[in-house]
Amino acid sequence: MSEPKLNSDSGPENPKFTGSEISDTELPELTETMAEIAAAEPQEPLERPEATPGGAQGPIISFNHVSISFDGRPVLEDVSFSVERGQTLCILGRSGVGKSVSLRLLMGFLQPDSGSIQVEGQEIAGLGEEGMMAIRKRITMVFQNGALFDSLSVRENVSFPLRERGGLDEDQLHQIVDRLIGLVGAEDVVDALPASLSTGRKRAVAIARALAAQPEIVLYDEPTTMVDPIIARRLGNLIQRLKRQLGFTSVVVTHDMRFAERLADAVLFLDQGRASFFGPLQAFLASTDPHVQQFLSLDAYLLPST
Repeated sequence: MSEPKLNSDSGPENPKFTGSEISDTELPELTETMAEIAAAEPQEPLERPEATPGGAQGPIISFNHVSISFDGRPVLEDVSFSVERGQTLCILGRSGVGKSVSLRLLMGFLQPDSGSIQVEGQEIAGLGEEGMMAIRKRITMVFQNGALFDSLSVRENVSFPLRERGGLDEDQLHQIVDRLIGLVGAEDVVDALPASLSTGRKRAVAIARALAAQPEIVLYDEPTTMVDPIIARRLGNLIQRLKRQLGFTSVVVTHDMRFAERLADAVLFLDQGRASFFGPLQAFLASTDPHVQQFLSLDAYLLPST
């Protein structure tokens, strides 16, 4: 059987998101569903990468003096930041400053020209594909376009990581998949193919598939781009709930300051490929750095009424 292809079409936008509302309240079924996935015996044990001394007590993610260039053009220059376990870091900045590149470096899709990148104390820069396979059992990424398999239905997409992991019979698998789909409000499109879904719905399904992989770290690439405010709020509520109920560590790339204010424990602000600011959200909002102030003022700009 040929490998399913990833969907790259953004698809038509549909503001009538008819799935269930994602509220700010805790859902016991979220914790129960994840516990049931964890209890399943995988075909092969998932071994945690060996950490460097003290790594378990340090940041779960750290960038130290990381630089990368494309065709001689610097994209990230001497960037350093860290993320503590259970934190949400929002990476902010204008388009083209290297925000999404940071996520691809974390996933091992790109390699830095210089610097150190560590996950749970393990150096991943230069690790190679075989070594990154173990890291990717702990980290998953929700891409802008969802990166769903275009030949598989919503239910089949969400079940994909569970089938790869093994340890569940068909009844268990279907029950868990249906609950995950329900948690993101997509129960009315379980048999649909990605091409028929709106951008926001694709991202919701991608989050359900990410949860099925039972990660410790979730990376989100511009989750609110090209979605309406109602769906953006639902996605934000879900990210918050994953942190509060399950202790997930999240890195969220966004240009949406209002979205970041709801989620961020810490902020990394990139300007022309450099880390212009790294620190707590409130310190970022109070920063006197002219580049930060310009970004905040442009984000707050409203067109005058006529």
